[in-house]
Amino acid sequence: MTQRVDLATVMDRLAVDDVVTDYAVAVDEGDWDAYRALFTGDGRADYRGSGGIEGAAAEVAEWLARAMRLFPVRQHLIVNRRVTFQDLDGYPGDRAEVRADYLNPMRTESGDEFVSGGRYGFVLIREEAGWRLRSVVIEERWRRGGGKPGEA
Repeated sequence: MTQRVDLATVMDRLAVDDVVTDYAVAVDEGDWDAYRALFTGDGRADYRGSGGIEGAAAEVAEWLARAMRLFPVRQHLIVNRRVTFQDLDGYPGDRAEVRADYLNPMRTESGDEFVSGGRYGFVLIREEAGWRLRSVVIEERWRRGGGKPGEA
C-alpha cells in the first residue's frame, strides 16, 4: 500500500470510531433522531441478546425510547474496538466491521443500579454522506442489579 492509502485507512478508522461513539452518546442521551440518523436507510438493530427486539432502526429507536425510560441515568462505555475494513486487493473498501466490548451502568428513578456487559457487532457502510451503520447486534454476557432492559 502507498502512504496515501494508509492515510485514507487511518481517516476511515477515525470516522468509523466517531460513528460508534455517536451511537453510544445517542442512546445515553436519549437522542433518538440522532440514533436513527446513524443508520443506513435499510439499517437494522438486534437487541435480542439483551432481552430486547430486532428490527429496522426506526422501529428499534421507538422501542428504545420506551425501554430506556426505566433508566434515566445511563452511560455506555464501548471499548476494545477491533475494526476490520473490506479488503479490495490491498485497498480499503466501503464496508467495515467493528467488534467492541461494552460496559453499561444505568440507574433507575428509585436509585437502583443496573450494570451489564457484553459485546457489540457493528457493520458500517460508506455512503455519500459518510460512514453509516448497516447493523448493530448486541450480545450481553453478564448483568448485575435490578431492572429488566427488555421491558418497555
